[in-house]
Amino acid sequence: MSFVVARLYRGSSGWQYFNGRGTNLLKRILAILLFCMCATAQSTRPARTVEQNVITSTYDPVARIRVPRSAHYLGVDRWLLYDMADCELHAFVDANPEKLVQRLYWVQFESYLPTRPELHHTYDSPKHATLGGLDFFVDSWVRSKDEISRAGSDVEHIMGLIAKNGYHMPEAMMYVRLVHLLDDQKRKELMIIYGEDIAPYGFAAADLQPGGKAHDQWPALADGLLQKAKQKVKIE
Repeated sequence: MSFVVARLYRGSSGWQYFNGRGTNLLKRILAILLFCMCATAQSTRPARTVEQNVITSTYDPVARIRVPRSAHYLGVDRWLLYDMADCELHAFVDANPEKLVQRLYWVQFESYLPTRPELHHTYDSPKHATLGGLDFFVDSWVRSKDEISRAGSDVEHIMGLIAKNGYHMPEAMMYVRLVHLLDDQKRKELMIIYGEDIAPYGFAAADLQPGGKAHDQWPALADGLLQKAKQKVKIE
């Protein structure tokens, strides 16, 4: 076993560390720190581009996702979801003059990190839809704006984008989620969520929940919402 002894000396450019072989440890440390900073910056830099409300993805999957030109693009957020998945979220809204959101278009690319090989998506919805030739799991729900979002969740991130742009949510919205798994490994997904304000339908969130006075109308509303999502969001 050999030991490397480091010593400190003051040179013309300041204090520097050298080991017994004369290698500058300070430079090594700085190089490692720079590498880590670059890796972090790369992981938060968007990998997809947006132009005229078309998201262009060159991988996972290769696709162009188009939303209506009327929608306002709020921007992109990329982060590590609970230190287990790389998420890239793009958000668009239609809103009234008071910036009250009427329709939401939420497109998200997500993949589990290589450091978490044990993780796989487990979607099991029996309902499916085809969009751009791709198969999607489908589910839908109603959500009140007062519901608490889990800290660090994608819901918290998209609500942050909405608020950051000066928009605010209606009392409740109904959502349909479409999820495409890229391969049999079920570690990568494309998620598209379309949402609408339910006020124009004359309902409150509690009305459409199980046990609510209009819950029997929810299946028809959910089906209609899916059809709107397929009409408004195009995959090329």
